[in-house]
Amino acid sequence: MVDRVEFTADGITLAGHLRVPEGPGPHPALVFTGPLTGVKEQVTGLYAARLAAEGYLTLAFDHRNFGESGGLPRRHEDPQGKLADLRAAVSYLRGLPSVDGARVGAVGVCLGAGYALRLAAFDPRVKVFVGIAGAYNNPYAMRSGMSDAGYEQALASFTEVLERQDQGGEVEYIPAVAASGEAAMPGDEPQAYYGTERSAAESWVNEITRASLRELITMDNMIGADFLSPKPGLIVHGVVDRICSPEGAEEVYKRLSQPKKIAWIDAKLHIDLYDTEPHVTRAVAETTRFLAEHL
Repeated sequence: MVDRVEFTADGITLAGHLRVPEGPGPHPALVFTGPLTGVKEQVTGLYAARLAAEGYLTLAFDHRNFGESGGLPRRHEDPQGKLADLRAAVSYLRGLPSVDGARVGAVGVCLGAGYALRLAAFDPRVKVFVGIAGAYNNPYAMRSGMSDAGYEQALASFTEVLERQDQGGEVEYIPAVAASGEAAMPGDEPQAYYGTERSAAESWVNEITRASLRELITMDNMIGADFLSPKPGLIVHGVVDRICSPEGAEEVYKRLSQPKKIAWIDAKLHIDLYDTEPHVTRAVAETTRFLAEHL
């Protein structure tokens, strides 16, 4: 059973889907955060449903500015706002009589894995972290991948966009996905998920603010790996992933202290871990085993 729920973060109303497992409570609970532009009916909703079937109360929700949640500008990536949303989601869960407030974990997929890692590292209420097909952004890696000059050029370009908006100009948008041409997530693989019925959701729109790209190259979620200990952390990642590199997952695992585990899934595409079998079932199985031990 799925209940539509609402809670607030910084005065913004956020919309979520709450799934309560069968059997007597209070239950261990999981909060989910997912890919760039993602909404609760997509990847996080799938994993929330699968883990609810394993006995966990789950909350998948739309972050501010996306989906059915409030917030402006629409479809703008707000890293600090997303962390505040997650904090508020944990508060909401811990206020439910059906939740065991001492057993709350954070599960992130793709970009959400970095947010879940940072949340768990700095919020004592969150007892375990799971990252699936994770993007663990940090500006050092971004600058290294772009070159110093390329990074400075990108910062200058995005700052020009923000200056125009600060001076009264309209918010600038680009496509979220496109098989060719400019997009936040360009190429055939993102298009194969978001541009097809695989990701169908009424509240999803194929656009994102251009300034969101500045947030992606300046956020530091990798820092959470240095502060998670002594909490347990699980990394689930595809052996081949052109969008969220296996090297990034390995770096997080290396920087975590025990207890920790990394589980490699024999997937060849990043989006295989979004909705494709048997990869999702294997990711859920690894997550369930880890949570059974640590939550």
